[in-house]
Amino acid sequence: MQNYILRDENAIYYECGFSCDNVIFISLGSEKFFLTDARYILEAKEYAKDCSIIEANDLLTTAKALLKDSKIKKLTFDPNDFTYYAYSKLSSELDIEFIEELNFSKLKRVVKSDDEIAILSKAAILGREGFKNLAKYIRKNGFEQKEQFINFKAIEKMSQQGKFALSFDPIVAINENAAKPHALPTKKRLKLNDLLLVDAGIKYKRYCSDRTCTSHVDFENFSFKREQKFKNKKHQKIYDLVLKAQQTAIKHAKIGMKASQIDSLARDIITKAGYGKYFVHSTGHGVGLDIHEFPIISSKSDTIIEENMVFTIEPGIYLPNEFGVRIEDTVAMIDGKAIIL
Repeated sequence: MQNYILRDENAIYYECGFSCDNVIFISLGSEKFFLTDARYILEAKEYAKDCSIIEANDLLTTAKALLKDSKIKKLTFDPNDFTYYAYSKLSSELDIEFIEELNFSKLKRVVKSDDEIAILSKAAILGREGFKNLAKYIRKNGFEQKEQFINFKAIEKMSQQGKFALSFDPIVAINENAAKPHALPTKKRLKLNDLLLVDAGIKYKRYCSDRTCTSHVDFENFSFKREQKFKNKKHQKIYDLVLKAQQTAIKHAKIGMKASQIDSLARDIITKAGYGKYFVHSTGHGVGLDIHEFPIISSKSDTIIEENMVFTIEPGIYLPNEFGVRIEDTVAMIDGKAIIL
């Protein structure tokens, strides 16, 4: 049995069903230990499953003593989890070989269980409700509102007035600001016939949703549906191209493919239309307890796609100083093919 130590909150939640912002989790054979301070000890005892709860003022010192007493010879860790100071303090004067395994927990989590997919599906449904509520607000009150305020309303509507945490800070971008894939909200105001891009998601039982919609701003019929009719012909041309790329990748993604082949399904359509250099990011990323997990759906990824993997498909075209279009859904590989959650 592999011995390992974790500090990442979501990695620890995956192991025992609870986590907090000051914790070390150690697995030594069949024994598991959850080390935290007095602020979290009662909740840890209530929620953390199948592990011994240890209260400690100095987690590193306590972890070091536990490891010394264990007499183990090897311990796996993810270097992303530890600062240089923490690693040095923990590993010094211990007769233990510390084995680096980058993304140790994320690699364990790359294939989801059926229960995880059910939770991710619920998160996606709740996220879609958030988009519907935001669309309703924009129809009634969005005219002449600043991106910054619409961004605030996106937080309110996606979270259902604070009922759910968000997967990430929403992206709300009008026209030329949408040409920045991770645009920050500005004072630009929303007007009739604008292009509006919104990327947002919520967390349900800690699992993330992730969706991007690009829409034509019509205050009578505004929606985040995939069918969009733009007054601007270039907006329509680019939107239709990105939608074709996204739907083609979803339709033809199969288990047994390399992730790079799924990326090509979307990218080739955009490249053949002459806009390849404006598709500046990968086609997708895994989604789970973290908003960015494995697999990475990129041109360089040799990952073989397996049943129950969950990831986004989100091609985009970004024309600097003009506008950008991105269309994103989260899919699960079920019965060999991609199903939109």
